[in-house]
Amino acid sequence: MSKKLIYKTVARESETLLVEKKSKFISHVRPAATEAEALEYLAEIRSRYADARHNVYAYVIDENNIFRYSDDGEPSGTAGMPVLDTIRKSGLVDVVAVITRYFGGTLLGTGGLVRAYSGSAKMGIEKSGIIIRTMSDIISARVSYDLVGKLQYTLANDGFTVEDTVYENDVTFFISSPVSDTDRLMARIVDITGGRAELEKVARKYINHEEGLRES
Repeated sequence: MSKKLIYKTVARESETLLVEKKSKFISHVRPAATEAEALEYLAEIRSRYADARHNVYAYVIDENNIFRYSDDGEPSGTAGMPVLDTIRKSGLVDVVAVITRYFGGTLLGTGGLVRAYSGSAKMGIEKSGIIIRTMSDIISARVSYDLVGKLQYTLANDGFTVEDTVYENDVTFFISSPVSDTDRLMARIVDITGGRAELEKVARKYINHEEGLRES
């Protein structure tokens, strides 16, 4: 599993179909935090499509910078490497892609194979969805009711996400913050509340954001 403070991977498993001159390219893409997970998934797909001529794969595991690929019988450089290149161009880690091919009777040629395997991998990645995982602190901020509106406005305006709110005698906000922004967040809360907020770091975890959405 990646230990970076921020990285991109896919959100979920996907299956797509690309047909090129009657050859079927079935793409399976999913997250894989370890090489063992990637190999287990590869074995599952190979078993499921044991009658297929080719089960091409590529995976990238961020920890220890592991990457592997295989043409699985296709001409060298026409299958596994294009799939790997598609993963890399998307900036993804901790992901595995397996492309199963059923031959349709017409040779595609070197360029045709590269385009088909790259296109199939791209379709799978797009269907899986790309997420940005950001290591974040969860901060609890306990304030009196008269400060609630000001704190809510400031957090929304500054782009921080409130994960939960507990209303008791006072109000406690649980706020997620990228670790690089935590000190700024806490200083900001102290400033706008005049030092009246009770602050505590209660957890640290990855927060997922769909690519293209504002991170917070």
